[in-house]
Parts: sequence; structure tokens; C-alpha cells
Amino acid sequence: MAVIGLFYGSSTCYTEMAAEKIQQQLAQAHGLEAQLHNIADTGIEPAAQYDKLIFGIPTWDYGELQEDWEEVWDALDDIDFSAKTVAIYGLGDQLGYPKWFQDAVGYLHDKVESLGARMIGYWPNQGYNYEASVALNEDKTLFKGLALDEENEFELSETRIATWCAQIMVEFGRD
Repeated sequence: MAVIGLFYGSSTCYTEMAAEKIQQQLAQAHGLEAQLHNIADTGIEPAAQYDKLIFGIPTWDYGELQEDWEEVWDALDDIDFSAKTVAIYGLGDQLGYPKWFQDAVGYLHDKVESLGARMIGYWPNQGYNYEASVALNEDKTLFKGLALDEENEFELSETRIATWCAQIMVEFGRD
């Protein structure tokens, strides 16, 4: 399997720390290399060279995109996603912003899917305490990516990341 491109935007370092944990989990448990790209430094254009991608995005304030993702949002349109498989993870605060939990995951998922990507990495919404989310699938049982909450459930992140990495390895076609 080719190298996975792992792209993230991070203002407070939590999304970056999650990217590093995902990278480490993929290497240690699955023998797979994921190359990290902080989109503030590299932009999104290098995503074009990968067939398998992981995108990390936090939701800010009242369901807003993180600033680095805002900067590259239009550039996503210039990437041919038709032969790409994409998984998304997101960070949010389910207690501080319960009406917008993981909304940025939903925005990014829908944008990349509309550009032709095959989306994987959906995650059960059970065990979270929130009111609404744009990141829910049609039947409202799954998030459109891994949902992490470092503010309120940091102790669950390691297990969630390990479980999700095993899941996406199967969905990427490698287990």
C-alpha cells in the first residue's frame, strides 16, 4: 500500500497532536507510513499526489472552519479526487458548543465527496453528549469521521484513535 497523506489544520495544537497519534498508530500497529502535512505550511496542493488521504479539522466557535482550512478551501476544487479515498477526523467541544459539535467535519466531508472522493472512516455517534451536528450521516447514527473531544473526553482519544485506525485500514483495503 502506498504512503497515506495526512493533512491537518491546527490553531491550538490539539489537531496536530491527534495527527501525530494517528501517524504513530498507523506505523506501530499497521506498519504503514503516513506523511504529515500542516496545511498552514504546505497548503493543500500536495494532497494531489496521494491516493489515500486523512484530513484533520477542528470545528471553531459556532460551527466554523479552522482558519488554515478556510485558506485552502477553494484550492480543494483544483484537486482531482475521483480516484482518492479519504477519511476525516475532527476535534470539537461537545459541551461548550453542543449545537455545532464536529460541524467542520461535515463541511469538509461533503465538499471532498462532491469532488469525487470515496469517503471512509465513519464513526458511531453513541457516547457523545451534544445537541446537533452537521457531521452526522443521513440516518444520524454516524459521524462522517472520527470525533475527538480533547476538552471533555481526552482520556478516550487514544482508544478512539486506535480503533478508528484499525477500521480505516480495512476500509483502505489493508488490514
